[in-house]
Amino acid sequence: MIEIDGLTVRFGGFTAVDDISFRVAEGQAFGLVGESGSGKTTALKAIAGLVRGWSGRIAVGGEVLGERRSRGFYRQVQMIFQDPYGSLHPRHTVDRTLAEPVRIHGLRDAGARVERVLRAVGLGPEFRYRFPHQLSGGQRQRVAIARALMLEPKVLLLDEPTSSLDVSVQAEILNLLAALRQARGLTYLFVSHNLAVIAHMCSELAIMKEGRLVEQVPAAALRSGALADPYSRQLLRSSEGYDRVAAAALVD
Repeated sequence: MIEIDGLTVRFGGFTAVDDISFRVAEGQAFGLVGESGSGKTTALKAIAGLVRGWSGRIAVGGEVLGERRSRGFYRQVQMIFQDPYGSLHPRHTVDRTLAEPVRIHGLRDAGARVERVLRAVGLGPEFRYRFPHQLSGGQRQRVAIARALMLEPKVLLLDEPTSSLDVSVQAEILNLLAALRQARGLTYLFVSHNLAVIAHMCSELAIMKEGRLVEQVPAAALRSGALADPYSRQLLRSSEGYDRVAAAALVD
């Protein structure tokens, strides 16, 4: 479903993404992992068409993409952002937010579509005419997920969709995303710095460092600790909490 070959993104003299390649099968959940600044979100935005000036090859559903994207692309591919409050217009009701993609793409039955997706993400009709400030963080992210589903896409690009939420709410949103993928046959490209989230959500992952892919492994290797690259192993140790030996080695 997603084919990335030699993707490179430069901002002036800085290379944010450096010649990365990977494949995501249809219906698969694939993770991009790395510390802040590793280039994973920039790669996601290049695939989404939100970054210009990239080089390499990006193909989705067998279609090779350029910098300009068609309406058909946005029917097929949608993105869910890290901050659910920042990604929702503060003066638009949930109904207006969800109906906007339907209007832009000239589709019918906006009201029925809004009610269907609200039910799909676990929100009732009473949320339809509320504003973002009247919602909790988890409810806002459910609205953001609903908006992404309005056009019935095949691919969701997820940029740290739970990192700004409380731990208990994170689990609810991850379980919702897993259920939606299974029910709708969706393909996920999931960006996160949280290895536990990726191990739970994805069957395969690629680890990024300073814009490059250092290792690509099945999620089972992450859960078992069977990682070959030293940076990957250090990232795994860091995710498990304070490591006195690793910290001493960094100082030395």
